[in-house]
Amino acid sequence: MARELSTLWPLMMPIERQGDENCTVAAKGVRLTFLDGREALCGTSGLWNTILGYGNEAIAGAVHQALLDASYLTVWRYENAYARRAAEALTEVAGRDHYGRVLFSTSGSAANDLVTKVVRHFFALRGEHSRKGIVGLEGSWHGLTFGAAALTHGDLGNRVYGIDRRLVTHVRPNATAELTELLERHRGRIAAVVVEPVIGTGALELSEEFVAALLRLRREHGFLLVADEVTSGFWRVGPFFVSQGWPEQPDLLVTSKGLTNGTVAASAVIVARHIADEFIEAGAVLGHGETQAGAPAAAAAILATIEEMRRLDAPALNAALAARLDTELAALTDEMTEVTGSTGRGCLRAIELRHPATGGQLTDEEVADTVAAIRAEGAIVHPGPSCVQLLPALIYTAEDLSELFARIRAGLKRGT
Repeated sequence: MARELSTLWPLMMPIERQGDENCTVAAKGVRLTFLDGREALCGTSGLWNTILGYGNEAIAGAVHQALLDASYLTVWRYENAYARRAAEALTEVAGRDHYGRVLFSTSGSAANDLVTKVVRHFFALRGEHSRKGIVGLEGSWHGLTFGAAALTHGDLGNRVYGIDRRLVTHVRPNATAELTELLERHRGRIAAVVVEPVIGTGALELSEEFVAALLRLRREHGFLLVADEVTSGFWRVGPFFVSQGWPEQPDLLVTSKGLTNGTVAASAVIVARHIADEFIEAGAVLGHGETQAGAPAAAAAILATIEEMRRLDAPALNAALAARLDTELAALTDEMTEVTGSTGRGCLRAIELRHPATGGQLTDEEVADTVAAIRAEGAIVHPGPSCVQLLPALIYTAEDLSELFARIRAGLKRGT
């Protein structure tokens, strides 16, 4: 007999885990309330979005006012003043000396589809029509719309859905020789290399040596370098965008999630001046449009989130929370034999796990069971490859973090 389910079809959730026990009804600060009345401490910022916590009144108020004053305005064959102000603010925090224009979208996935169009159109304008190849990194996550799914490493039904990867390939992160060989073999055909500065799946940070090699290879081969900072941006890792700490800036920067503190579906592609100028000089119209991209509510949320980052001193919040995470993660590793260490930086971390009996890596199902056990103890974490991921909001207090790790400990013990 089929299981009785609600009419809602939740995304990326196995049938056996669907039901009232995973239905949320409210959120405030860093805590979630479920349908059955239970409360849980959120250690993931709501799928990495609510970097300033749930229910920020300044952001909610800005969205409310924009809906009253403008309701809906488009950037499809029009402009609107809200989107203009949001674009100005994003180039300011990213760096006006390098970035010149902003394209708005509605999700990280859609923004990565947009990136593919921009880089291929850019080279077509320059007469380099054979430059269509896109290189990503193994373990990367860029979304699940058709273009982004091709770029995301791993197979989530690619054959069933007809995902086309003929012009996309992947290399191991931090494997300079592998990337060098690939670029040499396909010289003149690679349009872009797309990287997450800290790969969200597993919280693997790109090494300084690999970043230096990316920049050197860009000069040698002429591809565009794209930094997907959907996860790592907005002081999640530090600085505002991780790539601002690189010796040279990427050509395109992708942001979402923290962009509106999760309040409104929005993303943006921040475009370097030399890329934008190519389109301006050619009078070229980019073949992309989205009904809700750059709408007033989204733009207002972006502006308010940036202002809240300033008001709350996000750099100081990041530094303090990152230091406390270092301490808690080290203690957890020393205390529990099933914890082998941690990865990541800033407030983007992963707890690496091994099987308590065999010492081997956990299967995806075992990780899911571990996440469920921690959830049963009152904390939300995210599954990763033989790890659980932590992305606490910047507003976490020392007491919140101590509570989170106490619940994680209890969940790990329950799981074994």
